[in-house]
Amino acid sequence: MSFTSDRSRWPDVYLAAGARAFAMGGEFLAATTLALVLQQSGHGGLAVSGLLVAATLPLALFAPIGGRIADRADSRTVLVVTGLVQSLIGFALAFAHHPVAIIALTALLASGLAVTGPTLAALLPGMVRADDLAKASGLNQTAGVLGALVAPALAGILVGRTGPQVPLLLNAVSYLALVAAGLLIKTRRHPEAGPEAKQTDFRVRDDRVLTVMIVAMAATVAGVNGMNVVDVFFIRDTLHASTTMYGLVTATWAAGMLIGSVVFGRIPRARITVPAMLLVLAGSCAPLLAGALAGTVWTLFPLWFLGGAFNAAVNVFVMVIVAGRVPVAAHGRAFAAVTSSVQAAGLVGLVLAGPLVEQFDPRYLVAGTGGLGLLAALIAVPVVRRRVRSEPPRTPAARQLATIRG
Repeated sequence: MSFTSDRSRWPDVYLAAGARAFAMGGEFLAATTLALVLQQSGHGGLAVSGLLVAATLPLALFAPIGGRIADRADSRTVLVVTGLVQSLIGFALAFAHHPVAIIALTALLASGLAVTGPTLAALLPGMVRADDLAKASGLNQTAGVLGALVAPALAGILVGRTGPQVPLLLNAVSYLALVAAGLLIKTRRHPEAGPEAKQTDFRVRDDRVLTVMIVAMAATVAGVNGMNVVDVFFIRDTLHASTTMYGLVTATWAAGMLIGSVVFGRIPRARITVPAMLLVLAGSCAPLLAGALAGTVWTLFPLWFLGGAFNAAVNVFVMVIVAGRVPVAAHGRAFAAVTSSVQAAGLVGLVLAGPLVEQFDPRYLVAGTGGLGLLAALIAVPVVRRRVRSEPPRTPAARQLATIRG
């Protein structure tokens, strides 16, 4: 089901966006709450680090499995069953106290996201006409950013006033939004029916253009995720800014993503190409490189806003490109391949950043993270352009009839 509707089903898009907002909000609500719980309980950085790894590693490891489930099972069944299971795990997490139990349950929740993520992503192209996919993707990204923005602040307030159990129970309830979405969304994927069900020789890695794009994205994400560790030292120690200013600078990137999702969601589909995506990927890294030259924290505000806007553009472009290049029945696996690569690269960035901060000036590390992503994107542009020129035209019929080797 890819661009098969005569008209766009916007109510389905809004339901999917709402489910994403609640799911992302619940995820960040739990992550912030649990980090505070571990810190207040006297557990050190190792426990907090284990929590972050538990929330990330399953997405990198199990996203390919989640993609297969998304392509081979009824989307309504996947969302309802997985949402219910995640909600039950969330309730158990609200009553867990030992760090090992907390980390294990967090990993189980992340494993569920490895299934629901590709399922929702694969549904979106079937909800709208091809020309509306960028707008629908922008709405979806905006909802996710809103959830991620509101949840940490809410967690801090609730933990301070009521303790950790209330925000963790809210996290458990948030997964019921996936159940509601599964029941209410009219667009469904039925892999067992139609020509998409046949299994043939398509694999995501057979598309060299997509492969180059994903590798460039992974290199960029490794650097940007490393910035999550480096920026606190750069802003606080190198630029001598207050904790309030640090929080505001961090929020500026998210604000840029909010605006970028709306603006780039209006880009005509014909302009959304892999070379264009690589250029906006470079645009998300250039502000980091420029930020390394900053003499005052105020310089970072416009740069981080610009970086966040281009970050949102990358997300919108990837949705449109993957949906347009990959056969219908492979959408789940294709989006899972992107998720797996990006999460794995992000985890590498987090792991490497800690020791590097101990050895190098944060200013050099900021320049290095921005420069790595910028270089990867710019190197990939001519490679992709040559590949695109040599490709035969892709028709919707060809995409529909192509199927997958498992």
